[in-house]
Amino acid sequence: MPIYSILWNQDPSGENVGGSYSQWLIQQQLRDEAKFESVVCTDWGITKDMKVLDSPRGGKPWGMEAFNEAERHYKILQAGVDQYGGNNEIGPVIEAYQMWAKEQGEESARQRFEQSARRLLLNVFRVGLFENPYLDPAETSKIVGKPEYMKEVYEAQLKPVVMLKNHANSVLPVKDRKKVFVPKRHFPAIPGA
Repeated sequence: MPIYSILWNQDPSGENVGGSYSQWLIQQQLRDEAKFESVVCTDWGITKDMKVLDSPRGGKPWGMEAFNEAERHYKILQAGVDQYGGNNEIGPVIEAYQMWAKEQGEESARQRFEQSARRLLLNVFRVGLFENPYLDPAETSKIVGKPEYMKEVYEAQLKPVVMLKNHANSVLPVKDRKKVFVPKRHFPAIPGA
């Protein structure tokens, strides 16, 4: 999930949109420069129209408020995102596909959707869910929500640092002195992982 906020005046093209809509952030920075090849999911609910007073679940289409939901979905596809967070409606996705096909050709639209499908399915295959999609509910209930696992996950979430500014590229991109926090693995091994 990229970032809800608009990366104000960061994109060299001058575009000021929320992170999931930014081709500069997703395609250029993340995929091309950082060589990230896995799934990118949008922030939650960003394709919806804003609703302030009548619903606390309104969307957050920062920088894309003047566009309809289908156009927002299309823009996200162009940015290089694979999955829409908090969207269970097929209509705007189909419309986005049709927009892509009209502007860039049916073959190009199909290739773009297949690219995301490959990324998403690889995650399923890597953990063996294709070969063995059924879990043992009794075993699962012993693992999910186990207090010591919850404590460990909570402690791991306290360790990350959020950088608000990168003055003169002094911190990013990281070249040396990498430090990664990896919690002790107490979880049962996932077959095929």
